[in-house]
Amino acid sequence: MMRKLLVIFGLLPMLAMAEVKDLYWEDMVPSGYIAPDQNVSHDGDSMAQMNLDAPVVQELDGQQVRIPGFVVPLEGDDDKLTEFLLVPYFGACIHVPPPPPNQIVYVKFEKGTPVESLYDAVWITGTLSTKGWSGDIATVGYSLQGVKVEAYE
Repeated sequence: MMRKLLVIFGLLPMLAMAEVKDLYWEDMVPSGYIAPDQNVSHDGDSMAQMNLDAPVVQELDGQQVRIPGFVVPLEGDDDKLTEFLLVPYFGACIHVPPPPPNQIVYVKFEKGTPVESLYDAVWITGTLSTKGWSGDIATVGYSLQGVKVEAYE
């Protein structure tokens, strides 16, 4: 009996990882939602985030997901990041205006995680929340408690 329990408990982490859903940016926009047309301002505030009321997909709350994207560091040191934004394209929030909130994920790793290169896309795995986040550079529609970072291939 003890041997069976050890086998079952040994398989539980693998079963949990098997339930991870690959999530893509278009999946994070509610079906039928069309963003309003926005005129880009050229009055010096061209880095302003638009569509701040962009809705999230409530059904994604609490799901184990894996999302591809690019890292925008918020907190950490030279070795590990503890907080960052995950965005769908390189330069978002830094070189170009932030995308709508439903296209940005605030990611937190309690113990930190190494990120090899900010120029390369990564997969981030963790538990997604529809609880937003707001900081100096963007308003965010989703949060994620990160458990794994891997190269996007």
